[in-house]
Amino acid sequence: MPELPEVEVVRRGLADHVVGRTLGRVTLTGARVARRHVAGPGDLADRLAGARVEAADRRGKYLWLVVVPPADDPHALVIHLGMSGQLLVEDPRAPREKHLHAVFDFADGGSQLRFVDQRTFGGLALTPLVADPYAVGPAREGAAAAHPHGVPEPVAHIGADPLEPGYDQAAVVRRLKTRHTAIKRALLDQGLVSGIGNIYADEALWRARVNGRRETASLTKPVLGRVLDEAAAVMRSALDQGGTSFDALYVNVNGASGYFDRSLNAYGQTGRPCPRCGTPIRREEFMNRSSHYCPRCQRKR
Repeated sequence: MPELPEVEVVRRGLADHVVGRTLGRVTLTGARVARRHVAGPGDLADRLAGARVEAADRRGKYLWLVVVPPADDPHALVIHLGMSGQLLVEDPRAPREKHLHAVFDFADGGSQLRFVDQRTFGGLALTPLVADPYAVGPAREGAAAAHPHGVPEPVAHIGADPLEPGYDQAAVVRRLKTRHTAIKRALLDQGLVSGIGNIYADEALWRARVNGRRETASLTKPVLGRVLDEAAAVMRSALDQGGTSFDALYVNVNGASGYFDRSLNAYGQTGRPCPRCGTPIRREEFMNRSSHYCPRCQRKR
């Protein structure tokens, strides 16, 4: 599934091509794409018609458009990318994709926004916006709020991500020290810190020389801080390179793939020499996923 850098690349594309425009007709194919919108696809399409797109926003892996429907308050159009969801900005005359589930026409008659989802785990929902519980972090007093319109109601319980002003790493470290769970499991807990998935957890742990099965309470605060620092650093590096792409499903709004996978040190590198010590990278099962680590640099004890 796409992680923070991939979602941020898409968000930036939406900010460039969609924000400031007014939606015209919205066409949804089938009910599955709107299954998270309780009132159904017809209601969703009707409420979006004529809405102005005010912002493209994100927290962690969660993506939404701030839209202002006619004669209504601002709402969030939450876009769940799932395992294969793509948002593509295209010429309305371009051939329609095989797995096209939603088409957003604009009142200005220009480019068209399309939601394509091969595996159909993604979807769309219109939800209220609520106050952001992480509007400004304690260590960032005076910083601009990352989400001035608020956050979607279903996202309010999600932790701040390492790239936003409201992120308080010291508070995350304190919470980690109280837990008796594997550090990798904690990194994947979106309620604690959002945006980190399997790829970047493996990369951050490799960079920090920490085995993912180490218990959080057993690690010192400086070590926990180093893991979080490395998570932020590796995601910034991936973002600079357009995200991580392993196949054609991970693309930006122009259909271009990222290429940070060429810079991965641990994830997906089973059997290859560790770039640091030369020991073959090992793969093992973890939480129904694959974990990749160096058995020499990242000892379990």
